[in-house]
Amino acid sequence: MILHIHLHHSASESFLVSSALIFAALLYLRGWFGVRRQGHGKVEGWRAGSFVLGLLFIWIATDSPLAALDHEMLTAHMVQHLLLMTLAPPLIWFGMPRKPLAHGLFKRFAQEIGRPFGSEPMQQFASMLTHPAFCWFAAAGTLVVWHVPAVFMLGLRSPMWHGAEQASFLAAGLLFWLPVVRPLQKSWNWPESSILLYLFLATLPCDILSGFLVFCDRVVYPVFLSSSQSFGLSALEDQQCAGALMWTCVTVVYLIAGTVFTARLLSPHRSPQRSEELAISQFDSQRIAVRHTDPHRMEAV
Repeated sequence: MILHIHLHHSASESFLVSSALIFAALLYLRGWFGVRRQGHGKVEGWRAGSFVLGLLFIWIATDSPLAALDHEMLTAHMVQHLLLMTLAPPLIWFGMPRKPLAHGLFKRFAQEIGRPFGSEPMQQFASMLTHPAFCWFAAAGTLVVWHVPAVFMLGLRSPMWHGAEQASFLAAGLLFWLPVVRPLQKSWNWPESSILLYLFLATLPCDILSGFLVFCDRVVYPVFLSSSQSFGLSALEDQQCAGALMWTCVTVVYLIAGTVFTARLLSPHRSPQRSEELAISQFDSQRIAVRHTDPHRMEAV
């Protein structure tokens, strides 16, 4: 039985998604130009390009013609997941969005939305949320749960759950890459070298799932049996292609990340400016402190 359900966005939903991504890009670029114009620290051009490219990948996964193929080909569905979880999140974190976005927002509005996050309970919650163990399990759990056949079919049948699936992949990807890229300077209670183990362990659930899809002799998701053969692939060949794509992409990306991280750890000349560039929260807090300090204390400083 062919599944005749439109899962891609309606015209209004498509407009909202595209508008939100365009607004985020313009807001970031406004702040980026403001930071460079006012001389409040250096934000390299490649970081702005990285952030915008990450937003572009999100658009491709959720609102481009690729999104219309996700209920016809498992390979297209897998490309969406890889864009949302493996490629877009590190690009966004490399863009260091907080400083440019803070300058891109109106000053009073930025202060209002930032005030609740300075409370002690929110700080404790953020510390738990950004702990590497939580980030790892969030990413692994999201990957495994959404590929259980029953849950996978739920995402295909319901536009609401399909949107929740895509949002959870993006959120899990952002959490997973946070300890790796570390866009915010903070104290870590674990050695930096453990990030290599973190990346290695992250490949295991991906390898198991992709290996199962590649070597399984039956179609795991029967919904694709009723789809017409796209690009000359049968349902089983499409499944094998999706598994191989996941296996290759995740392995290459994690290998590159591990290689770069190892080279940085072994480098005899680790630049102290990196910590300064990534210390976004400290930079903003110091500016606020200076503004609220009386003139005599400012002179003393």
